[in-house]
Amino acid sequence: MVQRLEELTLVGMELPELEKLLGPEQPSYRARQLYDALYGKQVANLSEVSTLPKTLKHQLLTNNALGLPALERRFDSIDGTRRYLLRLADNRTVEAVFMPEEGRDTICISSQVGCPVDCKFCLTALMGLERNLTAGEIVGQVIYVARENALRAADARLNVVMMGMGEPLLNLQNVLKATRLLTDKSGIGMSPKRITVSTAGIVPKMEELGRAEIRPKLAVSLTASTEEQRRHLMPITRKYHLSDLMAACRAYPLRAWEKLTFEYVLLKGVNDTDQDARRVVRLLANLNCKVNLIALNPGPGIPFETPDPERVASFQTIVRKAFPCFVRKPRGRDIFAACGQLKRVASDLVELT
Repeated sequence: MVQRLEELTLVGMELPELEKLLGPEQPSYRARQLYDALYGKQVANLSEVSTLPKTLKHQLLTNNALGLPALERRFDSIDGTRRYLLRLADNRTVEAVFMPEEGRDTICISSQVGCPVDCKFCLTALMGLERNLTAGEIVGQVIYVARENALRAADARLNVVMMGMGEPLLNLQNVLKATRLLTDKSGIGMSPKRITVSTAGIVPKMEELGRAEIRPKLAVSLTASTEEQRRHLMPITRKYHLSDLMAACRAYPLRAWEKLTFEYVLLKGVNDTDQDARRVVRLLANLNCKVNLIALNPGPGIPFETPDPERVASFQTIVRKAFPCFVRKPRGRDIFAACGQLKRVASDLVELT
């Protein structure tokens, strides 16, 4: 099914694929014009493309879909965050989140419909996995949200994080293809420094990601300070042990400008003690890294509580003596748009506790 979607949609095709699609009967520059329309100009409809002949546009639309998602529903937060429920060609839906801030904007996008990893503190895990997204469906989220908010994807203030639905490294080939499309200076033109992918710790795929010539930055969801604790919170640890994960992090080939990011979701009375913080420091010793702390964003069906701000501050104080350590400000909690809350929840039907 995924392959069929890839063949039918224009967004998601790289230049050689567009050249093959148009065939030898079209001059070679037509593929470049189409590529520029899709990614440089980010058109919503081929009718907007003045450089292509009408007959060619008709032929393309007869045999191919443009491939951008359609809006199912939008939720607006009191803090300016917007959560988009986007409908795909097969009527499945995914979520993307736009987070405007002073000096920077961030689009959080999904890489799968649902997620198979089953982290116990994440609402998306309750969905299970429906399917992988194609490269076009990943890029399409960025194009759609950027258009809706009058953003230029190549703007130095715009960041894209693949931290929405799904485990990106279990869809690595499409994630890497999407990254190539997002960073191509002839198209969308983002810097790879502005794109981050988050993983629960799929060790072999981390190694594969590190070998890619064009790749996003890497963030690792740690969320535990011991093997036993991590197995309870993140069952993927039974397959890829904490020691294996840390070995993969130490072997990961960072670029000259790059740090590894570790994300740590703080759960009240579970993994938020000073002892946990000291163990995290020992785990990350000698790594070129930074740590983002995330106080749990609550949701229905999640059996954990958000720690008190004083506990978060104490944890941060210990960790930042060794590494840069930041507390991620929750965005869009009131509309279920914050980290770990994406589960296609209708925010007007569920009240946060």
